[in-house]
Amino acid sequence: MAQVSLQNIRKIYPNGFEAVTRTSFDIADGEFVVLVGPSGCGKSTLLRMVAGLEDISEGHLSIGDRVVNDVDPADRDIAMVFQNYALYPHMTVRKNIGYGLKNRKTPAEEIERKVVEAAKMLNLEPYLDRKPSQLSGGQRQRVAMGRAVVRDPALFLFDEPLSNLDAKLRNQMRIEIKALQRRLGVTSIYVTHDQVEAMTMADRIIVLNVGRIEQIGTPAEIYHSPASTFVASFMGAPPMNLINARLEGGQVLVNGGTPLAKAPGVGAVTLGIRPEDVELNAAGPLDFHVDIVEELGAHRLLHGQLAEQNFTIHVSKEIAAVPGATRVALKPDALRLFDVETGKAL
Repeated sequence: MAQVSLQNIRKIYPNGFEAVTRTSFDIADGEFVVLVGPSGCGKSTLLRMVAGLEDISEGHLSIGDRVVNDVDPADRDIAMVFQNYALYPHMTVRKNIGYGLKNRKTPAEEIERKVVEAAKMLNLEPYLDRKPSQLSGGQRQRVAMGRAVVRDPALFLFDEPLSNLDAKLRNQMRIEIKALQRRLGVTSIYVTHDQVEAMTMADRIIVLNVGRIEQIGTPAEIYHSPASTFVASFMGAPPMNLINARLEGGQVLVNGGTPLAKAPGVGAVTLGIRPEDVELNAAGPLDFHVDIVEELGAHRLLHGQLAEQNFTIHVSKEIAAVPGATRVALKPDALRLFDVETGKAL
């Protein structure tokens, strides 16, 4: 295990494109950190710099006690799990898991011991003598993870490892990966564009946007106190509602002057509130027109218009709802305010 430190890391390609702006953060020993953001935000580039698969244009990268900017990937004491499994089709599961150890000239007895231990940990014992073509997608991903586990690395790197799996299997594998990381206690960096994966797996989340860090925090911090409208709209399913509002007379006003909460300042702002922090209330101060009721079993999502802007409300399955006009109330302590120009939280 090892801590990871990035100090003013930057990536600029020969054509001048800056894929990652100057970035600094530390990852504690044994921590599970998720890099999340939309396609092209720089998360995979950042991971590949940690792995040594991309050159670092500026800054210093440390794994443990040493700076590894110029250290070959094979000598960084890392193990990486890719999206496409990268298994050898002609080899059995046993040989795929142990292949890296064989290349390192590890004694055969030790290879067998480590392979069996990893197979037991990942529920692969019945499949050790099968070829990858005889396995499901989830089983193949477990083999790829087993190959990483037997290396006994200081750092695990995961590059969107669940993207090729169906929704049900993704849910299962999220739990398995997190449980495995907890059991081994290995420092891990996980890249995904799926905010649900980030929220459910991470000790801390790093949200990236166009090559820069928007926010670093625990899942709860990211969800309840987003640092910008980008984070608010990207993290959460459904995302935070964002509507136009004004600060005037020490109040937050919407819909032409309806006061919702006390706040200092004057001028236009963006008001954010999570869908579950809105209540259907006949005496509520705001009109809401329900256009669509989305049935999700345990709860319902009501999509419609509030103050002539798109708005979503999360309600329990016990609350009856049909398209049409209703009244709502917003929980004052759940309101978040953002600067209209910069999108930053106020």
